[in-house]
Amino acid sequence: MITWRKSTHGDEAGGQCVELAALTRAVAIRDSKAPDAGHLALAPDAFADFLARAKQDSLPR
Repeated sequence: MITWRKSTHGDEAGGQCVELAALTRAVAIRDSKAPDAGHLALAPDAFADFLARAKQDSLPR
């Protein structure tokens, strides 16, 4: 069973939030408002890069 953890950085109304889960060889990300819509699984290195870029606001738009 996958244990999902909601981000502490979502908005106060409960929207605009993601959930994370640690998988055996990946980090899974899903939309907390649509948990049955699927998830994105990233290798730990790719997730660390994604997180660093998000914190720097340097993700492609």
